[in-house]
Parts: sequence; C-alpha cells; structure tokens
Amino acid sequence: MKRMAVLIVTAALLAGGIFVSVTAQDRVIGVNVVLRSGITTVALNELARFGRVRDQIPELNAVMMQARASELAAIQALAFVAWAAPDAERKGAPVDTVSVENFEDGYGTWDLDAVDVTDPGPNNRQVTYDGTGVYVAVLDTGLVDSWRRYFPQERIAEEYGIAFGGGGGEAAWVSSQPNKWEHDQDSHGTHVTSTILGYQFGAARMNGVAPMATVIPVKVLRQNGSGWASVIAHGITYVAALKAGPLANHPVVINMSLGGPALDAVEKAAIDYAVSKGVIIVASAGNQGQRGMGYPGAYAPVISVAASGWIGEWYPGYRTNWWYALDVAEPTNPNHFYITDFSSRQKAGQDLDVVAPGSWIVGPYQVNSGQTSYYFLGGTSMSSPHVAGVVALMAQKHPALTAAEAESILEATATPLPAACRNVYTSAGTVTSYCWGDDATGAGMVGAIAALAMITP
Repeated sequence: MKRMAVLIVTAALLAGGIFVSVTAQDRVIGVNVVLRSGITTVALNELARFGRVRDQIPELNAVMMQARASELAAIQALAFVAWAAPDAERKGAPVDTVSVENFEDGYGTWDLDAVDVTDPGPNNRQVTYDGTGVYVAVLDTGLVDSWRRYFPQERIAEEYGIAFGGGGGEAAWVSSQPNKWEHDQDSHGTHVTSTILGYQFGAARMNGVAPMATVIPVKVLRQNGSGWASVIAHGITYVAALKAGPLANHPVVINMSLGGPALDAVEKAAIDYAVSKGVIIVASAGNQGQRGMGYPGAYAPVISVAASGWIGEWYPGYRTNWWYALDVAEPTNPNHFYITDFSSRQKAGQDLDVVAPGSWIVGPYQVNSGQTSYYFLGGTSMSSPHVAGVVALMAQKHPALTAAEAESILEATATPLPAACRNVYTSAGTVTSYCWGDDATGAGMVGAIAALAMITP
C-alpha cells in the first residue's frame, strides 16, 4: 500500500490476500480429497492406510483427512481419487438495537454513488430496487457482539446464522458452532456486511447497496481473519442446502471477501454444487497486485471483483466530508476512477470479471470489543460486497437469475476502465499517481442502473 493514516486499516491487514501454508517438512497435514464417485467403505478403508479420515462432505464426494506430507503422492495415485492436496489456507453479546428496519433513507456515500445506487445526501436512492426478498450469505468472520448497534435486527437472519471451525493439519475436521457467528473479534465480516445493508453511524443512518436484503452471517474465518478451504467448503455447502430447502423460493447470493493462492478442489466442488442449486457467488479478486488473483475469486463461475478508487478522495476543501458530501459524476466517467495498487491483476488461467469501489470505504470496525467505532478500509474485500449487493438488486427484479446471467449482465453493462494513470490526493494532503494495465479491470466498473435496465423481470 502507498498510504496509511491514523485510524486507517489498510488492505495489507485484510482477508482476500494470498498466503502459502504448505511446508516441505514431513509432518502431519490436513489433506482434502475429492473422489471420482461416491464415498464408499472400500474407499475409506483404503484411504485409512495412509492417514486418518476425519470429515466428509457427501454432497461433494469429498473427505478431509490427516496424513504425513510424504503420503500425499500415494493418496493422489489412488485410482478412485480425482484430486488430493493439502488443505489451503484462506485469509481475509446482544446489546441495544437499531430502531428502524432498514437504511434505505440513509445517507449516500461516494462508493454507493460510484455504482449508481445513491447520490450524496439522505433519502437519495437512484434505483427502485432495494434487495427485498433476497438472502445474501456473507462467508467471513461473522459479526461483532455489538452488531445490533450497527444493523437493524430484522435484516440479519439469526435463524440461519452459523459458524464453522477446524480444518487444516491440526484438526482436519470441521465442526459447527451455531452461536459463535455473533461473537467475532476481527470486525472484517461486520464491515463487509455494512456495505450491503448500510449501518448506523452515531445518530445518522448510512445507506447500503441492498438495504432490504437479508444477510445470513456464516463464520468460516477464525478470530484472526484466517481459515481453511475445507471450512469454506462446508459454509458454501450449508448455504446451498438452504437454497435447496427453506429458501427455495428466494434468490440466494454468497459474498466471499477472502482468498488464497490456488484453487482447492473441495472448495471448487462446493462452488459448482452451490451454483447448480441456483446460488450466485461473488468474491474478492485478491490484494496481491502484480502477483495475481486469489481463489476462489479467480475461478470462472465466481463473479470476481477488483478494487477501484476515486479522484475525489481527500479533495481540497472537503478534507473531512468528501466521502459523503462530494458527488460522483453521472453518467459514470472512467477518467474519475483508478485501480488501486494492491488490487490483484489477472494472470493466465484466471478470470477477473468487474471492478467496484475498494479504497477508503467507511464502515463499522471495532478495535475494542463492545465499543462502536468506524474506519476507512481498503481492499478487494471491500469491493466484493458492492457487487454482491448489486446482484441482490438484480435478483429481486428477476428472482430466477442465474450465476451465468448475472455475470454476463454485469460485464455487458460495466464502464470500461482502460489502462491509464491517475493523480489522486492522499489523506496527508499530497498527490500520488496510480497506474494500471488492462489486466487489472476485467470488464470495468459495475453500474446498478445499467445492469437493472438490462433485466426483463
């Protein structure tokens, strides 16, 4: 990152980056295995020759086991094994409640203006859709204890909230803790949720991309913001089961502001399974710049999101209120935006789809448990929920919307951001330059108005 200021948490601290977890030592590791067909006793007994099978996801023909690193090649060579690899690392108490049910009359901020959802000021939405009837599962760190100070209780699906833990070499199995989702100490998932729903900011209400959507908090990352692909696969499969069961009559979107260095096959199987059930998945592109995208964002069926900033940031004369007082020009002017230096560029075999605001995004982020506080955050973790919210609006208009249709419409209506450089003010009052190539932008900046106009209900 080129910038850091007091009370600023930067993308370097966020999920969505790329981290290597495998060592060459012959130690016990967690191994994710996808079988060529169903899980059988014969297959389990054969796998047990090389380690200890600790967990299964029957819907995915997947098992998780503990084995020594030296046994991995033998496991991969088994005729009934389609894929096996080490479990991949991924980064990324009730109090008084908010007195209203939604924030659709709240203040618009620069980032919502940039994707054509609001204009600056209160009660100034520019789209007629608000996410009503759509469920957005946020697979992340969960919500902080004081989440009811930030969000209307009606907008959080407490009955479906869940936490998954475990994974990796030490545990190799995944367990669920139904109430842990609302005791997060990291705040990452809370900030991500605030972009979708909006949030209470002191006495003010801030708008969200889809303020009437219902968020399902699914904790798949630990209190330090890291986790394992096996745990995320359980979370995705859980949401797919909700879509196939009690939420069969509702559109369901998943947001994953997290990532790691390579596509995990169990995670891939879970994504394919969820998409087959009608779930639409959005994920961050990663915060590794020229080193390439993270997964699962780079996997083609996932709608991946890079991070943009705005030339109005820290503008002279608006140093304290630019983020909600300055108007982003309409129609969207590509010359007014830039691609952040941390936003992952697309490499061979990777799929970068669109761009959304991911620089200087304000939202609730606590550094002291129970004490409300707000921070600017930067990262593709922040850009992903903007697109998940826009998809929720699209699915409200057309409840049968598929993942492929959503991606196609977003790409067809995006504003291209060709390779260029921009000079932008910093929080210190200086000017810095940001440059990028065509590998950084996908189809360009998402726009809600244009995307919705392309949908026939």
